[in-house]
Amino acid sequence: MKKVRFLTTALVLLVTGACLAAGNNLLIDDFEIAVSSGPEGTVDSGSGNGSTVEVTQATDIKNSGNQSLKVVYDAVDGGYIYVARGTGLDTKNANWTIKPSDVKWEEYSAISFFVYGADSKAKIAFDIKDNGGEIWRFITEDDFVGWKRVVCSFDKFIMRDDWQPMDADKNGQLDFPIKVFQFEPLPGSKGTLYFDTVELVRK
Repeated sequence: MKKVRFLTTALVLLVTGACLAAGNNLLIDDFEIAVSSGPEGTVDSGSGNGSTVEVTQATDIKNSGNQSLKVVYDAVDGGYIYVARGTGLDTKNANWTIKPSDVKWEEYSAISFFVYGADSKAKIAFDIKDNGGEIWRFITEDDFVGWKRVVCSFDKFIMRDDWQPMDADKNGQLDFPIKVFQFEPLPGSKGTLYFDTVELVRK
């Protein structure tokens, strides 16, 4: 009887520990929204110089919740694409599920997201905008099939040297809080990507 109780207690502790470990990260966006673009939309997206992008929600392919963010794109040489969520964007309702100012940023060392790949070999830039308006970049590659979690350590982001907003402080330092993240399939690629479950990763 004691052995059964011990095993039961151990199992409960194991499951509880697993739940605590799984809950260590902070979910900031899961795209459980009616996806739309434009000034009154929920996703700030756009393209130029021949590239095109279309954003919708997908309920058939998702990592968590009821849906994911579906991005259909054609990134041509010389063109650009952006798909962004956060505060201070031209799209009014593109806010995360949590306010950047409410996050204890000193407790986190990375930001992660899930992407559903098609092994297209496309390069995907993941940009963040810091408190001073500077844009920082992390690059990953669609070299897999299905869902994959991409973890972007803050110390691995590189300040973009090809373009910065006019009002950025350009101090070369990643200043918290981070206010925006954006996905950008890089030129020379075309296809469909799905994104979901953006989290901050605890130290």
